[in-house]
Amino acid sequence: FSPLTQVNTSNVGDLSVDWYLDLPNDRGLTSTPLVVDGILYFIGSMNVVRAVDGASGEMLWEYDPDIVGHAAHRIRAGWDHSRGIGFWKGKVYVATWDGRLNAVDAATGEELWSVMTVDPAVHYYITGAPKIFKGKVLIGNGGTENGAARGYVTAYDAETGEQAWRFWIVPGNPADGFENDAMAMAAET
Repeated sequence: FSPLTQVNTSNVGDLSVDWYLDLPNDRGLTSTPLVVDGILYFIGSMNVVRAVDGASGEMLWEYDPDIVGHAAHRIRAGWDHSRGIGFWKGKVYVATWDGRLNAVDAATGEELWSVMTVDPAVHYYITGAPKIFKGKVLIGNGGTENGAARGYVTAYDAETGEQAWRFWIVPGNPADGFENDAMAMAAET
């Protein structure tokens, strides 16, 4: 149900496509686009991000984080999966399958900074969307499909990419000690 009345049963047949955009190299678009000031920002296959004018359909820029160049030797599947991007104060935040978090200028598509959020030697990846608030970008990771992985959430400074903090979701090996009291308490469960 929608209370909107501009489109109704008498005029719905008159609707037509205003514009479309061919994306021949994309195999999966699994997230909802972000719309900021009339610009659609969205992520597709291989974590390629695009900015498109919402009124005309004109492609404004395309940002390719070059996952193959960074991680083809260690990543074999899942290139098409991303649950979204984040936007904050003129920047688009992109978490890549190979474990990087990148900040991109929303006006130009230029990469502003990039940080590796995981140990490349461990079977971690990222498919989740970054969350941004109070000047911090939060991102988690995945990896248990490919071996033992201890998940965590990390906050990065939204302006610089510098790591602010990391919270482990589960305790590690008790023989190695714990990062904090919360992990010691969780290990008892």
